[in-house]
Amino acid sequence: MRILLDESVPYRLGRFLVGHSVSSVQREGWASTKNGKLLALAASGFDVLLTADKGMEYQQNQDALPMSVLVVRAHSNRLEAMAQLVPEILAALQNMPPRSFAKVGA
Repeated sequence: MRILLDESVPYRLGRFLVGHSVSSVQREGWASTKNGKLLALAASGFDVLLTADKGMEYQQNQDALPMSVLVVRAHSNRLEAMAQLVPEILAALQNMPPRSFAKVGA
């Protein structure tokens, strides 16, 4: 699966997502791009946007998503906190249908 890490997710989390191709918003040159435009840009090259933006589910029409979105709800956006959720993230990624929305964590 091709995963794009949002700015709210530490780019080093990608090394824990074994078996997936991972890039970041910064690496793609899309830093500071608003969510709607970011999803449209990313849809052609990625399957899932991994974000910690808790408002994403309220900002986007979930029925019209151009790609899947997985929101990680950790106690903080620090790598140590998010890394604890890697088993849940990997399980969610394995079961995500195309163009869907899901959440993991607290």
